[in-house]
Amino acid sequence: MARARKQADADGEARPKQTTYAAPALEKAFEILDLLSAYPQGALVTDMAAALGRSVGELFRIVVVMEQIGYLQRSPVNDRYTVSYKILDLAYRATPAQNLTRAATPEMQQLAAETEQSCHFVVPNGAFGLVIAREENPGMRGFALRLGAAIDMIRSCSGQVLLAFSSPQRVKRIVAQAAAAQGKPLDMDWLEERLAIVRRQGFDRRQSPVTQGVTDVSYPVFAFSGEIVGALTVPYLELIDGSQRVKLDAVDGLLQAAAARISLTLGHHPAG
Repeated sequence: MARARKQADADGEARPKQTTYAAPALEKAFEILDLLSAYPQGALVTDMAAALGRSVGELFRIVVVMEQIGYLQRSPVNDRYTVSYKILDLAYRATPAQNLTRAATPEMQQLAAETEQSCHFVVPNGAFGLVIAREENPGMRGFALRLGAAIDMIRSCSGQVLLAFSSPQRVKRIVAQAAAAQGKPLDMDWLEERLAIVRRQGFDRRQSPVTQGVTDVSYPVFAFSGEIVGALTVPYLELIDGSQRVKLDAVDGLLQAAAARISLTLGHHPAG
């Protein structure tokens, strides 16, 4: 039988190809990681089983192994499991995020100090944007997004900057992923009009769609190839007590300069 299969392969005869593969334990492990991303305070194995529609027996050994190899950590107080920082470390070492944050961090620290506002750096991540770096306002008051926050690629300031300067193929892929994640079709006429405005301006600046009193300002950051790799964004929090020393227009200029310097560090030299 083995000889016959080898002969068939040698003769170039097509064999049925398996297009899907099953790895139940691996699937469950990723389900657990995905679930725990929504539980910053942690979850019991029973909580995970109920949320995933699985039995405790299905998950218990997988959770224990994931803890043993360092991807989960268990609280000695309440036995709740959380995702460990090993995931973040792996992501930084296995993706361009480490190079991006290394280039962006000193500029972001200076920007936060000069503007007295927080700032964050967003990269595309499937259907969403992902905050891979942040600097808080060094003063007493401020508004900041958390590290690892998921950003709406379609409606957010950062997301539209990323889309506006991406290739048509990349935009098409991201939009399809976002529509699938939202479970409904997107208004493409509206989106194309918004992206055209952002391209003409070279940046985006508008009231936050989710936070009152915050104006989002975002500039693109480019790599050596000319491809956009991220969006540097300031969520400008306007104070009403007259204590604000740096106004929005000044913040805009400082942000533009910081984004340009990060791009230069990454090897990008704009034409002209």
